[in-house]
Amino acid sequence: MLHAPDRGFTNAEFEQRTQRVQLAMQADGMDALLLTTPADIYYFSGFLTQFWQSPTRPWFLLIPQSGKPVAVIPGIGLECMQRTWIDDIRVWAAPHPSDDGVSLLVATVKELCGDSPKLGVPMGQETHIRMPLNSLSQCQKELKSGHWIDATQVIRSVRAIKSKHEIEKIKYICSIASKAFSRVPTYELTGRNTIDLFRQFKMSCLELGADDCAYLVGAAGPDGYTDVISPPGPRALQKGDVFMLDTGCVWDGYHCDFDRNFAVVHASDEAHRAYGILWEATERAIEALKPGMTCKELYQVMMDAMPGTDGGNVGRIGHGLGIDLTEPPSLTAFDETELKENMVMTLEPGINYGNGLTMVHEENLVIRANGAELLSTRASQTLPICQRM
Repeated sequence: MLHAPDRGFTNAEFEQRTQRVQLAMQADGMDALLLTTPADIYYFSGFLTQFWQSPTRPWFLLIPQSGKPVAVIPGIGLECMQRTWIDDIRVWAAPHPSDDGVSLLVATVKELCGDSPKLGVPMGQETHIRMPLNSLSQCQKELKSGHWIDATQVIRSVRAIKSKHEIEKIKYICSIASKAFSRVPTYELTGRNTIDLFRQFKMSCLELGADDCAYLVGAAGPDGYTDVISPPGPRALQKGDVFMLDTGCVWDGYHCDFDRNFAVVHASDEAHRAYGILWEATERAIEALKPGMTCKELYQVMMDAMPGTDGGNVGRIGHGLGIDLTEPPSLTAFDETELKENMVMTLEPGINYGNGLTMVHEENLVIRANGAELLSTRASQTLPICQRM
């Protein structure tokens, strides 16, 4: 397991991120960018809290064409935001039933941009606006003389390229999860169900240094499993079961996202074969990946290694990774996004086999100038067997 990197980021890094997005804003004619989601606000401000799990309050960050971002937030977040590089922080007493930050937000937009602002807001796929629809409608009404511009690509183009420090954090949380996965074959499985299994794995991740392990899905069943997003269940594990754990542990706001498959005591030839196909498809993608490829081309590399399959029929076989558990782009047959140096990606081919069974295999990597660098510890080339039952 790696040595832990420094937490947080320097003010210089936040300045660079802000300047990069401001250049893109200027090119698209935006006076300011309105951000409302945890990942976007963390990326540009450093504001990190689990309080986002409460849906009660909206939070806003405005990035003008020049200068530092301005936070418009509920008063409960003032002290936490003051520990970031943001120094212009405007608060209101929230939750307020009739004006939950709307008038303060509108006044701040007009102060920064004038009475007819061109406001950039993420509107595309994999985005959302985290505020009540009534509040959004009120903002649009108050700023009716302005223009709302889709900022999806502006933000995506900046966040997709990871800095050295971002990659260090992702690599570190990958090393923690890799170490936790290496312990799974030592688990005592007699009489245990997947609820127990998931709990032990989460505890292992936390013990090894993860900040959180909120995302853990998987499945188990005779010779394999039938879906890949289920919560654990009460069925006791049996000899001949194949199970999968897929985790998105977090360290300092950054995720890993990869899975591992295991068999209990023994597995069928079909399960071994499915595992081998997925391992080889991933290996070919690791070997082929280089900057300048498109998502579509990388997708095809893996599909060519799995002739006669559908990639697990989950819609994509890999995606971006970072502050969000899953980020754009997607490895699909139709995504023409160019893969660039310092993008962090997952490879996640899947295969269907047997009588309605499925299997997925996932690795995390960063794209370097000369190819792929694994961030997760490469999975065993053969299906791991858990003997303790």
